[in-house]
Amino acid sequence: MTGKSAVVFGASGGIGSAVADALQSNGQFETVIRFSRSGDTPVPVDLTSEASIETAAAWMKDQGISPSMIFVATGLLHGDDRGPEKSLRQLDADWLMKNYQVNAIGPALVAKYFLPLMDRKDIIRFAALSARVGSISDNRLGGWYGYRASKAALNMMIRNLSIEWSRKNDRSVIVALHPGTVDTALSRPFQSNVPTGKLFDSGRAARHLLDVLDQLEPADSGKIFAWDGAEIQP
Repeated sequence: MTGKSAVVFGASGGIGSAVADALQSNGQFETVIRFSRSGDTPVPVDLTSEASIETAAAWMKDQGISPSMIFVATGLLHGDDRGPEKSLRQLDADWLMKNYQVNAIGPALVAKYFLPLMDRKDIIRFAALSARVGSISDNRLGGWYGYRASKAALNMMIRNLSIEWSRKNDRSVIVALHPGTVDTALSRPFQSNVPTGKLFDSGRAARHLLDVLDQLEPADSGKIFAWDGAEIQP
């Protein structure tokens, strides 16, 4: 795949940075482009700003880059003064909207502007980080309203994208990926109950996810897969 390019969104975060590093070092891609809100990025991209995503796509087009992989490694579970809701009385419209903006709307807008830049004839891979707790059929505990609902919305976005884009490129693979529990700022407040051996460092998580993504076929498009390659039901 010499000469091909990959794009990572959220490349300054724990998983995103590790994914970009892994892609850079494995020799599969000649160019790995990292987009994030700050840091070493061609143009800053904030997934809550459609204009910034559009600007990044315009920069890619100006550079003549047609990526064969796009990895959206962004996510929101808690903020400086707010955590995931434990009960109905904690629901807040602004917090719910922020969850949807980051976890579902942002990745969908990345697809809106970046899928058209991708090859229409060769195999392409588009992945976004989801979560097992976004599975409606797997929900046994409740709680975490905004995070669960926004990840479920992301899963539906991925399904829709896969159907539409298969008509343009029947070799496309568009999926959601669950990384497991990774030792990053997102999961740090919730790591106390993680079983031994199930808390992954970001480098290991990145290798898991890329191994899974690399093995998927167009028939897998639109689905949700865990870090170990197991399919998660919506």
